[in-house]
Amino acid sequence: MDSVFTWIAGNQQTAYIVILMIFVGIEIIGRVPSVLHTPLMSGANAIHGVVVIGAIIVMGKAEHDNYLALVLGFLAVVLGTLNVVGGFVVTDRMLEMFKSKKGKK
Repeated sequence: MDSVFTWIAGNQQTAYIVILMIFVGIEIIGRVPSVLHTPLMSGANAIHGVVVIGAIIVMGKAEHDNYLALVLGFLAVVLGTLNVVGGFVVTDRMLEMFKSKKGKK
């Protein structure tokens, strides 16, 4: 348990930045109008392609016996890919709403 406290004390500024990012993100997303929420989130999900590429690079440069890096990289690839696909699905469904029906006059 002392090693955890030592790590936190050594990375105190990073912890403050992460906590600040959480509060700023909540405030920004909370103030987005509901009309813009779906396009904003689908665009943000599509940006996760960068996460997928970064995770592939991390996995490629990790040592063969560094299982933590390999497992975290694999999870990042899987979850990032799900987020990218979800973003495209939401965007496709959103664009379908604006297409006119061929049978309607």
